[in-house]
Amino acid sequence: MKKRIVVGATGASGLPLLVKCLEIIRENPDYESYLIMSSSAELTLCQETTLTPEDVKKLADYTMSPEEIGAKPASGSFKTEGMLIVPCSMKTIAGIHSGYADNLILRAADVTIKEQRTLVLAARETPLSGIHLRNLYELSMLTGVRIIPPMMTFYHKPATIDDMVYHVVAKLLEPFGIEAKEYRRWNGL
Repeated sequence: MKKRIVVGATGASGLPLLVKCLEIIRENPDYESYLIMSSSAELTLCQETTLTPEDVKKLADYTMSPEEIGAKPASGSFKTEGMLIVPCSMKTIAGIHSGYADNLILRAADVTIKEQRTLVLAARETPLSGIHLRNLYELSMLTGVRIIPPMMTFYHKPATIDDMVYHVVAKLLEPFGIEAKEYRRWNGL
């Protein structure tokens, strides 16, 4: 059986990261992705890329809409490696933090937390308010929750934006046991 990763996408900036995550998951034959893409994510995708929502959905093994509250990821009995939300808006962070599971993205995140599986949040906002920081801090204290904001790094000497995207995506997928082929780790000075 393949290892399952639930992938949520919300309307924050950063949809090229989602695309690359789905591509790298697809490259790994031991894994499959279950994509839940919000309508806001679809709007942002059209602003940030030349892709359509249908193009992105084809990169996933399975797709569901946020309204499908009874879909497989809504239950803890549906075994997964965990969930990645990329990008993850502060609205979604607030919903997860408060347990307000009124759609499949929030319910799947709630299930991931209660089952103590890995939940990776590619939190996107700047500047961060005290409310954002409180919500992120309190979520970071929960078992399995990883806050991995898509921050630029330069030690790997990126030549293009694609290099930066790849590096961030490798960090987002690493908690699930996926080793991106071209990820350049820090090896010291």
